[in-house]
This record gives sequence, structure tokens and C-alpha cells, in this order.
Amino acid sequence: MRDCFCTINLDQEEVYRTQVVEKSLRPYFSEEFYFEIPRTFQYLSFYVYDKNVLQRDLRIGKVAIKKEDLCNHSGKETWFSLQPIDSNSEVQGKVHLELKLNELITENGTVCQQLVVHIKACHGLPLINGQNCDPYATVSLVGPSRNDQKKTKVKKKTSNPQFNEIFYFEVTRSSSYTRKSQFQVEEEDIEKLEIRIDLWNNENLVQDVFLGEIKVPVNVLRNDSSHQAWYLLQPRDNGNKSSKTDDLGSLRLTLCYTEDYVLPSEYYDPLKTLLLKSPDVQPVSASAAYILGEICQDQKDAVLPLVRLLLQHNKLVPFITAVAELDLKDTQDASTIFRGNTLATRCLDEMMKIVGGHYLKVTLKPILDEICESSKSCEIDPVKLKEGDNVENNKENLHYYVDKVFNTIVGSSVSCPTVMCDIFYSLRQMAAKRFPNNPHVQYSAVTSFVFLRFFAVAILSPHTFHLRPHYPDTQTNRTLTLISKTIQTLGNWGSLSRRKSRSKKSVMCEFLKMFQEERYFTDVKKFLDEISSTETKESSGTSEPVHLKEGEMYKRAQGRTRIGKKNFKKRWFCLTSRELTYHKQPGKDAIYTIPVKNILAVEKLEESSFNKKNMFQVIHTEKTLYVQANNCVEANEWIDKLCRVSRCNHNRLSSFHPSAYLNGNWLCCQETSENTPGCKPCTAGIPADIQIDIDEDRETERIYSLFTLSLPKLQKMEEACGTIAVYQGPQKEPDYCNFTIEDSVTTFKTIQQIKSIIEKLDEPHEKYRKKRSSSAKYGSKENPIVGKIS
Repeated sequence: MRDCFCTINLDQEEVYRTQVVEKSLRPYFSEEFYFEIPRTFQYLSFYVYDKNVLQRDLRIGKVAIKKEDLCNHSGKETWFSLQPIDSNSEVQGKVHLELKLNELITENGTVCQQLVVHIKACHGLPLINGQNCDPYATVSLVGPSRNDQKKTKVKKKTSNPQFNEIFYFEVTRSSSYTRKSQFQVEEEDIEKLEIRIDLWNNENLVQDVFLGEIKVPVNVLRNDSSHQAWYLLQPRDNGNKSSKTDDLGSLRLTLCYTEDYVLPSEYYDPLKTLLLKSPDVQPVSASAAYILGEICQDQKDAVLPLVRLLLQHNKLVPFITAVAELDLKDTQDASTIFRGNTLATRCLDEMMKIVGGHYLKVTLKPILDEICESSKSCEIDPVKLKEGDNVENNKENLHYYVDKVFNTIVGSSVSCPTVMCDIFYSLRQMAAKRFPNNPHVQYSAVTSFVFLRFFAVAILSPHTFHLRPHYPDTQTNRTLTLISKTIQTLGNWGSLSRRKSRSKKSVMCEFLKMFQEERYFTDVKKFLDEISSTETKESSGTSEPVHLKEGEMYKRAQGRTRIGKKNFKKRWFCLTSRELTYHKQPGKDAIYTIPVKNILAVEKLEESSFNKKNMFQVIHTEKTLYVQANNCVEANEWIDKLCRVSRCNHNRLSSFHPSAYLNGNWLCCQETSENTPGCKPCTAGIPADIQIDIDEDRETERIYSLFTLSLPKLQKMEEACGTIAVYQGPQKEPDYCNFTIEDSVTTFKTIQQIKSIIEKLDEPHEKYRKKRSSSAKYGSKENPIVGKIS
């Protein structure tokens, strides 16, 4: 049995890792990771590890998917066979190479052919143990009877070494020439020769690490005097037979990969305008937003961009209200109200994730920290008890935690975001109108979301909502599961007027008897009344800072050490809407604080400054703070959050230095004064919205892509509208029973508008695709050559 976990990597750079599933050969992770990819990459890789406490974690196997193949797997759940991991196959990066063939006349008058190999640079070499490598290259001329090898100098601490070294090889020996052929390259010889370049990491005391190789046949010079190109590094077989993949097992993944090519804003205005009219269209089923949800293969793909766009323009509340009313028409039993996965419920779920993040932080984070950091056992199932555990003590522990979580939630109504309150009010009114004889259904409508889909889920998976940095261990996860189930039940009790819950497990049923007091029902009812009220609440953001992001990173020391050298130290960073702080450990007092109002700029830092990747700088009124994130995704997220929270600062800089100030001068422009204005313009501005990061054009571009992919279904819907209008037939005919068409005329008009807008948007997209495909020449840095593989 093994303690397994997985990592997600862009090439060789780890960006996320899962929980550790203990003692299992069939670990079930069930974790989702969503992230923007901030750089070019060759492979999206997944590594499966066996956790080892005393030694290095054992790598069991990997799944590596080429960037070009990601679209083939997108939206599908697939079993991938784990492949063996060999250091000779773990490669990334590219090499810039130039070859020339010269004719030389030797001292004795004979003609000699000379091959000139100019190795210029490499780009994107992997990190070794989290740090930049010390690369060097060996350059070999290989043939049937020769293997001449030369070596470059070692470049220290860089993933993008500039070698710029030239090597000379004799291609054909002078003795092989005759009078007739002395001015020709001997074809037989050239066909069999190739240049091989191997990249290595210099390890000094131990064996050097292979970083990749390329092989270029010398006959590329048959028609040209010189050849220059970028080549992708390739893995090396090294003569070893690969181990049986069947022995390593398989990994089940669901991938959703999208590439957005966002055009200038004016191109999206017509589509954006049409979508934003959706809440006002009568009936709402004839609106562009609703039609998108109807025709998408997977409705949840449409929900995220729709919610973000409507939320940005304050159109989400009326839209959800309108589509929820449609759901209620089809609901016959009050006990099943808003329990399905419809457009309305999915939109509301997504909205709560976007706007409810801070609400969860101020409500649940302190108590979740206490639960996760304590080692109290809360297992109440006798079958699952560990040796030495006392079930009565565990019940007390669990009761204490449930009580604390419950009291925190029911006392948190003042922090509930206004948007959520507005929607809960609408749902409550509609439910009471739909079931006038059921006095409790108005509460069911609200608790279906706030308890079942919001608080209970956040307690169960705190890391998903950024309430905890890591997935909880097995014991803590079990405790959170029991708390989540109890809170969910308590929420239902309030909505269903103390109806006794009949738990399937008698253990839980016994435990729930401890909560059959009147006060629990009263507190839930009072809480639901407060969060579904139309009374204007004072924004919690005015009295307390909004928590935006936290995590572990490295920062360069602000002062000097005793030996006079500034070093990098691991610190816990925390960003709120008011300040950026760093601490020695989570929960400890801040060592250093930068008020957000003092931030002048936040920009990336060139790798050459400290020979470290994923660095950025926070320029503020005192002194620039240099920070290294753990990976490119994390660095990108920190820069984005810091930029947004400081975007409206009046004293922001218009220019900055992309490199550091070291040894009395700026590395970028060589200016000697530390106060010299920046030599590069600051990053262009984006909307200053610290709680909801929305790029309208990108969201509209996604919606355009979804409409484009769903054009066949849109066409069928259009034909269905025509059929209904002509024959006045019932809606549920075999040809169009999958669509909701309440008003065929209005729906038909909207579809016509959608098609017209999509056709107009197709033109600039096609122009861009042609330009993009023709601009990157094969062999350029953007489109390197995929060379021969061993």
C-alpha cells in the first residue's frame, strides 16, 4: 500500500499538488485546479508520487500531454496510462544553432571542407531542485566511423544561457579528394554525418544531469551555405528498454483547456449589448444568455463567462430571478425546490463563489484554522475509531466544533454580500408565491443555496475556497465531513420547521439528537430572514479589510546580513485591500507591512537580476521589495492581485526598472543613481476591482467561442422556432423537445441577431489566425523545429 499524491506541472515546473491519500493503491483525489497559463510550454504533465517521510518522495509514473494535443482531450474524462520516469526523458527548452560549411585550402595546397557550428543560446531549460541550473553543452560530429566532441563553458544559475561559442570540424579529409571532385562535398560522407548537441547541468561533485539533446543532419547544408534555426530539445532513449507501462497503473483526468485570442474591445460591443439585454427580454427563454445555456454541450461552460459579464454590469440579479421563475413553473413538490442543476442554480452557485470569497474568509477561516491545526479526534463511528480513542470524548469535540461553526454562520448576516441578499430575497418571494399554502418553502428556497451549496461545501473543501493553503489530512478531512453534514442538516431543520431528520446512518442520527433544541431552529430562521431582507446593509468592507490572497514565497532581505550579503528568506505573505504584509509563519505577527496606498507599481523582475525565476517587484514609497514565487502561475496571480488593489493609487509610476539595482547601478540601463526614473513603461492599466477580477472582452470572447462551437444546435433551435410558428404545434415535438421555446417569434429574432453578430466576428478572427500562422516561421524562436528523436 502507498501514500500517493499527484503534482501538476508545466513542463518540469510544479504549479499544484493534491492531497496525500494514505495506504491505497487506488487513490481517489477528486480535486479541481483552475489556473491561467502565463507562459509558453511544451507539455502539461502529471506526476504520481509515493510519499516518503524520511527520504525523497518516490516518483511512480507520469502522464505528459503535448500542448498541441490538449484540445483533443478537452472536456473529456480519460484514463491515461502512467509512463515510466527517466531522467533522460525529462527535458524542456530549445537551442539556437547556426551551421556553415566552408572550403579551406591547406598549407600544402589541398582543399579541405570545414563545418562551422555556432551554438548561440538556449531558452527555457528546466529548474533543478527548484533552482536555475548551471548548463553547458557538448557539441559532437557523429558519423559511421567518427565521434568528435567539443564542450562549451558552464553558464552559472540560468535557464536561458547565452553561449555564443563557435566550433570547427573537418567534414571530409583531404586525402579523400580527387582532381575531379576536389571542389565538391562528397555526398556519401555528408548523408551519414550529423551534429548532436547535448545539454547538461554541471553538478560538480556528482554526476551531471542530462537536460536534452538535438540532432541535426549535416545534409541540411546541401543547398545552402548556412543554416540557422531554433530546435526543441528532445529526450534520449539511452539504449534502455522502457519498462512495462501496465505495471505502473493509470491516472483518470478531466481536462478543460481553452485558448483565448482576444480582439480589441470595439469588436465585442454588439455581442455584449445583446447579452446584457437578456434580463429584460420577455420571456427570458428568448434571450441570448438563456439560448447560450440551452445550446451548449455542457451548460457549465456557459455559466462562468455569463455570470462574470452580467455581474460586472449589475444585470445578474434580474437574470437569475427570471430564469429561477422558469424553474419554479416546473417544480411540483416544494421539498425539491432548487435542488436540480439548472441554468438558474448553476448561475447562483458561480455567483456565490465569485462574490462570497471574502464572506467565507471572515466567517469560517478562523474556526477552520483552529480545527485543522488541532489534533482533536472527532470520529463518532465505532467502526472507524482508532485504538485508544474514546467515542464520548470525540462526540464532545465534534459537538464543540459544530456549535462554534453554527454560531459563527448564523451571526454572520451583516457580512453577507448585497448581491447574494438581493437574489435570496427574490427567491424567497417567488417560492412563497408558487406554493402559497406552504409557509416554510420560502426558507427552503434560500437554504438550498446558502447552507447546502455554500457553507457546507466550503467546510468540506476549505482549500478549494482558499480558506486553507493545503488539502487537510485524513483525520481532519473526516472531522470536516462530519461538521459539514451536521451544518447541512441544521440548515434544513430551520427551513423545514423542525422536521426530524432521518439520517441513513444511525450513528449520525444519534449525534443529531444533541441539536434538537428550539434555539437552533430559531437561530436559523432569524439568519435566513436577515440575509433575504431588502434592508440596505452597511458594507463590511468599510469596517474591515478584504482578504485577497496569502501564501508562502521568498523575499530578498531588506537590510544587510553580518557578512554584507543580502539573502533570500522564506516568508508567509498576506494581501488585503489595505496592506501587504509578510510573516515568519502563518498566524504570527507581521514582520513588515506595506500599506496598499503606498504601492507605486508592481512589475515582473528580469531573471538576470538574481539568476532566479518567477520574480516580481513591489515598488513602494520606502524601498523596492523583491519577491520570488514558487512557480509561474503563482507569480502571475500575485502580480495580478497587487496590480488591481493598487490600480487607483494617485502616485503610481509611469515607468520602472525591469532589473534590480545592484553594486551601485541599475542592471537594465546602467544608470548609477538609485533614484533615476525607470527605463521601461509600466504595465498598461486594467479595471480597479479588487473583489471581482473580470476582463469583459475575454468573457465575451469565450461566449463567442461557445456560440461558434454550438452553431449546429443553434440552427436546429432556429428551425424549431419556424416549425412552431408555421404549424402552431405543441412545443414538445421530437425535433425540438430538447429546447425551451416559449415564444417562437421572439426566440427566432434573437437567434437571427446572434448569427449575424457571430458572422461579423468570424472575419477578424480568421484574419488573426492567418496572420498568426504565417508570422511564426518554422525554425523561429516562437515556432522551433522538432528534431530527430533517439
